[in-house]
Amino acid sequence: MATTTAATAAFLAALRTGAAEPPEAGVPAWLWRLAGVLHEALPPPAANAWATRLHGLLGSAMPPAGLCAVHVWQADTVLPLLAGTADTAAPTALHRAAARGRPAGRAAWRSALGPLLLRLHDAAYDRASAYAEGLTGARDHALANGYPADEADAYGHAYARLATEANARACAEAHAQALGPALAAAYAADDARGYADTFPEAQLRAVLRATAVAGDAPRPEPLADGLLTALTAALP
Repeated sequence: MATTTAATAAFLAALRTGAAEPPEAGVPAWLWRLAGVLHEALPPPAANAWATRLHGLLGSAMPPAGLCAVHVWQADTVLPLLAGTADTAAPTALHRAAARGRPAGRAAWRSALGPLLLRLHDAAYDRASAYAEGLTGARDHALANGYPADEADAYGHAYARLATEANARACAEAHAQALGPALAAAYAADDARGYADTFPEAQLRAVLRATAVAGDAPRPEPLADGLLTALTAALP
C-alpha cells in the first residue's frame, strides 16, 4: 500500500509540475500530454481526484499500443461537444470504424478532418483579446496622427473588426493545413507516436476554448471523465 501511495503521489507531482515525461514507464506520450492539460484545467480538488483515478486505471493495465482509446474518446466525448461548432458526422464515423479496428486511409481522414479543424480553430480563436489589442493600437495610432477622439475611436473599432476576423481566419487555416495531414497519417497508420507528435495537448486546449459557453470558463470535466471511460473501454 505504501508503495502504491508513493507512486500515486509521484504521478500527481509530475502532473502538477508539468513534467515532460511520466514518472513511470509505459504511459503513452499522447496520454501524458492530454493528462497534463486536463489536470491543469480541472479545479484543484477535482484535478487530484481525477489524476488518482487515472493512475489507478493505468496500474491495472496499460492501454494497447495503438489509438483505440483516442478514437473512442473522440467519437463519444470530444466530437459530441463540438457538434454545435462544426459538422462532426464524417469524422465521428471514421473514429467509430477505427475503434473497431477498421481505420480509413489518409485521404478519407484528410477530407473529414479539414473542415472540422477549420471550424474548431476558428471557434477557439481569442477574438475578445485580439479585438481589444487591435482597437487600442489603432486608436492610439489615430490619436497620435491628429484624429479627434471620436474619429480615432471609430477608426480603432473598424480596424479591430477587420483585423480580428482576418487573423482568426488565417489562424484557423494555418492549423488545419498543418494538422490535417499529420493527424490523417497517424490515424490511418494507428500510430500512437505519430499522434503524440501532432501536439494533442494544444488541440485539447483549442477544444476547451471552443466549447466554453460565451464569457464562461472552459469546462474540462466532460473531457476528463470521457477520457477515463475511453481508456477503460480500450484496456485489455
